[in-house]
Amino acid sequence: MEIDFIVTWVDMNDPKWQKEFAKYSAKKTNEKNGVSDARFRDHGFLKYWFRGVEKFAPWVRKIHFVTGGQTPAWLDTSNPKIHLVDHADFIPSEFLPTYNSVVIERYMYRIPGLADHFVYFNDDFYITNNITPERFFRNGLPCDIATFLYNPSWSQWYRRIKNNLRIINRHFDKKEVMALHHDKWFDPSYGSRRFWNYVLKPYGKFITLRTPHNAQPYLKSTFEEVWKVAEKELTETSVNRFRSHTDYTPELFRTWQICRGNFEPYNTYSDTKMFPLMIKPEQAIRAINEQKYSLICLNDNVHIRHYDRLMERIREAFDHILPEKSSFEL
Repeated sequence: MEIDFIVTWVDMNDPKWQKEFAKYSAKKTNEKNGVSDARFRDHGFLKYWFRGVEKFAPWVRKIHFVTGGQTPAWLDTSNPKIHLVDHADFIPSEFLPTYNSVVIERYMYRIPGLADHFVYFNDDFYITNNITPERFFRNGLPCDIATFLYNPSWSQWYRRIKNNLRIINRHFDKKEVMALHHDKWFDPSYGSRRFWNYVLKPYGKFITLRTPHNAQPYLKSTFEEVWKVAEKELTETSVNRFRSHTDYTPELFRTWQICRGNFEPYNTYSDTKMFPLMIKPEQAIRAINEQKYSLICLNDNVHIRHYDRLMERIREAFDHILPEKSSFEL
């Protein structure tokens, strides 16, 4: 089984990007619209993403490096494992430029040469310890956790998840799905996270699934299937250049995969951790230095205190575990 990685990246210091961004974001003045620096700024950690892949996941077939036509000066683009991908290579031109990650993500299955099995990374997600293909795929299926979670609707993300569920509930009967794939919904590895599955088993509608912030494995066929039934909704909302409450998020495709039974149960919380740097900077640095997890997310925020010093300490931690250049660097 061939497995590819997709990683998205932007250089917000690029003058051309800044000019276009200013043009389209002029009327978007608040952080909720997804125009804050925290959405786009680069800490200089991308080279550690590539070092982590080479050292801890050398089995990957191809890395599809997705940008809006930008390339880091240090990246060796001649490396046979790298496929440079411009947004224009797979997103319809009428929706470009886009600064909305969910639009980029919904079209990524169209990347030329993409393997049928792929893992999608945001560029704030890093591999910090050895990881095997079986962490992402077993028996040809994505590894995932199928448990419900209360949706408080207090953020744009939660509201957009409900948009996904309208499509899911239109095409799946929850009672039938949970009966057909019972063992996958009540796998012992989920532990106490199965609680809501038991409580909601008689209820006829899907609610929000627990969504670990994760490097997410997908089947390309899942995207093809969802697009066949939701082309109208996905196309209409592709005009959203910035995040919008009308969006459909990648969790639509993940939830569809789970409802189809196209997954293998795996408690992703056991080896994956997200660190909001505004409130858990010390824990993030310690997790990198000690390699406590195979996968970590460093979640940015415009309100981080002593930002420059924190970024330097994180860089030192990465240098501690990944001091040598990878073959992806010039």
